[in-house]
Amino acid sequence: MGAVDFELERRVNAPPAEVFARLVDIEGYNVWMPPKGSIRRHSEQTSAGAPAIGTTYVDKTLFGPTPGEISELEAPKALTYHWWDRSRSGRLNMEGWPAYTLEAAGDGATVVRHHVSLRTHRIYRLATPVLRLIARRERTAVLVALAASFEPNV
Repeated sequence: MGAVDFELERRVNAPPAEVFARLVDIEGYNVWMPPKGSIRRHSEQTSAGAPAIGTTYVDKTLFGPTPGEISELEAPKALTYHWWDRSRSGRLNMEGWPAYTLEAAGDGATVVRHHVSLRTHRIYRLATPVLRLIARRERTAVLVALAASFEPNV
């Protein structure tokens, strides 16, 4: 198994509850994530109801559809998504856990710590170094877009 783990941090000019609400709104990513600079093209919640542990979704990406679910949710402090890619026979190729921890910065802002964990299986282990680069670029793009989504339009 190949493994990628890293953490990014970003300050967002909004209180934790507002940042959390934006991050947990799966279809909301379609509004604030720009189409350029990301492999994600569209996100859709596939289970009914308000986001909770077990809520499912599909991200449509440059590499095809990627299903996932919310695996941790502790509003407004922590949120973890779990996504996976399987072969046509159902064998696991790779899976990831993008996780967010939010902390009040004391001035109405939030420090967002974004931990990323990616595991590759079988032949996909060979692609782990490239996937590390893609993951770092993608996750950085998410944090930049998240912060920008709270900035006033000038």
